[in-house]
Amino acid sequence: MSKMQILPIGSLGGDFIPAEFLPEGSDEYYLRNNQAPAPSGGWRNLRADEIETLVKNANAGDNWDNILVTEQFAPHLVKNCEFHGLVRIGRLEDVYIEHHDLRVPVGLTNSRIIACDIGDNAAIHHVRYLAHYIIGDNVVLLNLDEMHTTNHAKFGNGIVKDGEDESVRVWMELVNENGGRAVMPFDGMLPADAMLWSKYRGDSELLDRLGKMTQGRFDSRRGYYGTVGKSCVIKNCRIIKDVKIGPEVYIKGANKLKNLTINSSAEEPTQIGEGVELVNGIIGRGCHVFYGCKAVRFIMGDNCNLKYGARLIHTFLGDNSTVSCCELISNLIFPAHEQHHNNSFLIAALVMGQSNLAANATIGSNHNSRAPDGEIRAGRGFWPGLCVSVKHNCRFASFTLLAKGDYQDEMDIPLPFSLVSNSHDGSELQILPAYWWMYNMYALARNTWKFGARDKRKRKLQHVEFNSLAPDTVEEMFNAIGLLERWTGQAALRNTGSLTGQEPDEELARIGRQLLTGGDEAMEDIEVLAENVENSRRKVVIFKPCQAREAYRQMLHYYAVKELLACLQDDPDATVAAMGQALSAPRQRRWVNLGGQLVAEPDIDALKEAIRTGSLDSWQGVHKEYDRLWSEYPQMRLRHALATLLELLGVERLTGEAWADALDQAVAIQKYVSEQTFLTRKKDDENPFRRITFDTPEQMRTVLGSADDNSFITQVRRETEEFAQQAEQAKQRT
Repeated sequence: MSKMQILPIGSLGGDFIPAEFLPEGSDEYYLRNNQAPAPSGGWRNLRADEIETLVKNANAGDNWDNILVTEQFAPHLVKNCEFHGLVRIGRLEDVYIEHHDLRVPVGLTNSRIIACDIGDNAAIHHVRYLAHYIIGDNVVLLNLDEMHTTNHAKFGNGIVKDGEDESVRVWMELVNENGGRAVMPFDGMLPADAMLWSKYRGDSELLDRLGKMTQGRFDSRRGYYGTVGKSCVIKNCRIIKDVKIGPEVYIKGANKLKNLTINSSAEEPTQIGEGVELVNGIIGRGCHVFYGCKAVRFIMGDNCNLKYGARLIHTFLGDNSTVSCCELISNLIFPAHEQHHNNSFLIAALVMGQSNLAANATIGSNHNSRAPDGEIRAGRGFWPGLCVSVKHNCRFASFTLLAKGDYQDEMDIPLPFSLVSNSHDGSELQILPAYWWMYNMYALARNTWKFGARDKRKRKLQHVEFNSLAPDTVEEMFNAIGLLERWTGQAALRNTGSLTGQEPDEELARIGRQLLTGGDEAMEDIEVLAENVENSRRKVVIFKPCQAREAYRQMLHYYAVKELLACLQDDPDATVAAMGQALSAPRQRRWVNLGGQLVAEPDIDALKEAIRTGSLDSWQGVHKEYDRLWSEYPQMRLRHALATLLELLGVERLTGEAWADALDQAVAIQKYVSEQTFLTRKKDDENPFRRITFDTPEQMRTVLGSADDNSFITQVRRETEEFAQQAEQAKQRT
């Protein structure tokens, strides 16, 4: 049956809201009038001389009484336009608008305009179909094929309008391609919201409440107009349908924009460029989408970039992320993600931020089952190297680095800051725990600084912990130390042929601890193998377990003392005894990375219960609870740091003597950090193969710089001196 209808021309622009959806006593403009209140001087009808000028300028209208203007209307600036329905036009003056060297006269020319409100000094030229839009002041619309809004527009939000069937609701199928973790997108949704909704799928009451909160966040009435905020420039585009556009947006050459909210501001303007096609999505402030990108059913957080043909499908891309030349399907990605190169894929994954996918990385693109229901979960700092292929299902601890290779089996890597690789012959999976600390300090130290420096958001709605040493990674390291000790105990008994498989974990850990603290000689000829790390029959070999355990302990000590020292610095009158008393608490062992914000698991449980019971009944209320938890987080982190230090020292109370010793050790570790930051960068300068493309050392230094004049290394050295001075002063504050 054809959907085409033939209707009287006089009805064009009218009956926008079907009669059955109009409240009693309201006309079809009642929502429009709320969206665009009358200007201070009010609207007026055209004068006879103005109509005469409009007609002389080849304009046409089905009813001149349906065109309302302000007192400052200039009819000579309207030429060859066709008007239908109620059209209201703001002030027009003999001026032009300049933007990026484009100069466009104010006025309306060569356009068909249907039931629109047009703000002051707009420049609308060669818009072949413009319907049901509210256009802000100083807006440029130039050379557009089609720009209109339907009465049931949702602007990218996962809601249904009055009279619509549930089947039209837009869902984002995050983390799992089978839709088992789908969420309803909405303007203002944070990665924390998506995490809360997609993670706890066994809680049907929670899921029901979240759905109702989302539907209730928006007005379900039909008849809202699309909007274009002030000072936007939209030029040379084909189709713009059901799009809500914030102020200061710049759109050029887009092919298709449909069912979107595009957020923007003067401080954080959003730009969309040539060949782009975006459907069913929310775009955050300060975003850039250029050069043929495609996105369907998506959310982009603030300060994100999508470039060079990237495809974003059923994916939430967190704040401060950049994706180029690749495809992402069914992912929930926390802030500060980088994926720059061609032929890189990320499919059905939860990636917890501060991550980087190298060229040709294929993460989750090959399934191990008959159904598309596999998942990957990667802690923050996830970094698959060149040409890495990883299949479902896998789980990775924070700051896992995967060396080039095809990983054909499922993996569960519980050791943070590790380097994971295949042996040359493929017969072994090899793991070097604490690799970043031992061999890649420059990158590790720089991570915390660079993520903070690149955070250009003016409104930081999603709270993010950027420090690589934080409660989540600390607890992973405690767990890793326990695993190393237990696996080493097993290896020792296996070597002597006395391993029965019935030994208690505590006994295995005791044996392993004794060996690992005995140094390399005690571990000679003992091959430590990991358990339940790869779903295969090949060996999983742990490299340098002694050094790794010691590195983890250094990192734990460094984290704890650095946090506590900062606490003393913030309060000049505080003493170690008072600090110890104020922060005394059991160590919180379970933390949840909630979109980048670290939250203790009991607080997550309380949050879910508040949503279930209705004491939190809106997303606004949930976001305020995130804010409250973030305000308490520094104190919780300090408590966690003190408990960590006491655990490492094996004491129940921090005495002045123990604190002085801890400070001395922390200063030594800080000097190690400084030295290794320099050395791991300097090795590039000393690599003879990096020199072969340069005629002289001076030429190489000019092009690449050097470790000696690296600004970040200088910064770390300065921080090391300050740390030592602060530690010396803190010894006196017992």
